[in-house]
Amino acid sequence: MLPATHDCPPTLNDQQVLDFCRDGFLVLPGVVPDQINQRTVEFLEGCNGPQPDQILAEDWFVEAVLENPQAAGAVRSLLGASFRLPGMMANHRNTCPAPAQNWHRDGGSIYNRRLDYLQVFYYPTDTPEEMGPTEVVPGSHFVRSKANYMVHYDRIRHAVRTTAPAGSIFLTVYSIWHRRSKSTGSGVRNLLKYNYWRTAPPRRDWLVDPAFDFSWIRLSAGRPPFEQFMDGIAAAELFTWLCGLEEEYRFQGGQCWPVNALHRAPYTQEGLPPALWPQPG
Repeated sequence: MLPATHDCPPTLNDQQVLDFCRDGFLVLPGVVPDQINQRTVEFLEGCNGPQPDQILAEDWFVEAVLENPQAAGAVRSLLGASFRLPGMMANHRNTCPAPAQNWHRDGGSIYNRRLDYLQVFYYPTDTPEEMGPTEVVPGSHFVRSKANYMVHYDRIRHAVRTTAPAGSIFLTVYSIWHRRSKSTGSGVRNLLKYNYWRTAPPRRDWLVDPAFDFSWIRLSAGRPPFEQFMDGIAAAELFTWLCGLEEEYRFQGGQCWPVNALHRAPYTQEGLPPALWPQPG
């Protein structure tokens, strides 16, 4: 039996969707109420093992966490209407202090310019730096690298530690490079991890801004790309796919769009799908 589906109003706009395409993650701080965070921790204390699937049958958890208006609204923006709710739950419980994990992508990761599912994390307790928050490398969901090439790295410039208060939820592209960072504090860190799945074809039905000019935006996040211009090119392709315009996407190479969008050149429509051209007026 497949997990249930859920629908709700989208909450992300064009720029936020594009930022997610580029960065591969989105943090929503403190969106779950304190009483639910406390109840979640108490529930997890009574669970054995790293896979507390039984919490998925708790109505209070489904309503406040899995269908949380802010988090579910972001999921709805990225995966479309009637997305599928999680059918499995993992708890990455860790006793601090502990060393950092190796950098890795989770099993089953594939490289493509689609977004058919999301990996989501929930912190039921405060997770400052000393409690070893998950660390992600922005844009690394487009990096074709093997785990045995990544394990010798320790700190990576521009990596982000997802320090956050209790009740925070953050969304990621499944294939993003991440790890549990080093912890120096004491106590237990719970981190619930679960997936949502697309059921609807992609189309631009989030909070559309009529003034949003895709040909003039800055696709770079201000961080050095892994390969020159490739972060912007990959983000543009994924965004175009999410708009339902995959067949119209064209990257001709060199300095055509979206590369020249980084430099605000005046010839930015070359290769841009007509449905994303700036609207007159």
